[in-house]
Amino acid sequence: MKNKNILITGGNSRFAQSLKKVLYGKNIFYTTSKELDIVKIDSIENKVKKIKPITFIHMAGLSRPMNIHEKNIEESIDKNIIGTCNVVKICKKYDIKLIYISTNYVYPGKTGNYREDDSLKPINNYAWSKLGGEASVMLYKKSLILRLAMSEKPFVHDEAFKDAKSNFLYRDDVAKIIPRLLDYNGVINVGSKKTESIYNFAKKTKPNVRPVSVKKVKNFPIDSSVNIEKLENLLNKNNKIK
Repeated sequence: MKNKNILITGGNSRFAQSLKKVLYGKNIFYTTSKELDIVKIDSIENKVKKIKPITFIHMAGLSRPMNIHEKNIEESIDKNIIGTCNVVKICKKYDIKLIYISTNYVYPGKTGNYREDDSLKPINNYAWSKLGGEASVMLYKKSLILRLAMSEKPFVHDEAFKDAKSNFLYRDDVAKIIPRLLDYNGVINVGSKKTESIYNFAKKTKPNVRPVSVKKVKNFPIDSSVNIEKLENLLNKNNKIK
C-alpha cells in the first residue's frame, strides 16, 4: 500500500478509531464531514482531485441511534443512500476502487448463517438505508461491499437480547481484517466463528448487562448471523501467499 493513496470517509466515526490503529501512514487520508460532505458531490470530487486515491473506503453515514432512521427518513436517505450514490459516481468517474462498509442487517434476520448470495430483505429502516447504498455500489464492478456483524468492546448497552442471535466480531478485530481485503471485489461477510445469543456475547465484556426479550422492541432480527466461509478462504489464501 506504500505510495498508493487511500481516501476514507467517516474519519471521526467509532470504527475509524479502530481502523486508524492498523491502517495509517502518509498515504492514508481520513476525512471528516467538514472536509468531505458526501451529500454534496462537488465536495467529494474536490477531495478526490486533491488526494488522487486509488482506493476509496466509504464509512461515513448515519447509524445510531437506530430509531433515527424511523423518525427522520430524510436524513437517513440523504446520508446513507444519496451520499453513497454520490461516492459511487465519483469513483466511477475517476476509476477508483470503492470499498463500502455495510451491515449484516441487510439479510432477513430470521434463520441466520446467511451467505453473500442469499436473498436480502431488511427488517428495519437502518438496514434498508444501508441496502439502498449497496444498490448503487453494486452497479460499479470495481467495488467491494463488506457486510459487517460488528460490535463494540465492551458492550455498550445496559440490556441485551436473550432470544436474538448473531456472530458479532469486535470492532478492533474487524479493523485488522480490512487491510487484507482491499484487493478483492464483490461482497464479503465479516463476523466471528461463533453464533450465540446477544446476551451471552454481551456478558463477556459487560457482566452486569440485563437480559431482555427481543419482543420488547420492533423490527430487530432474531438471527442475523452470517456465514464467513468466503472470508476465511480469502484470509487463508493470503496467508499462503505470504
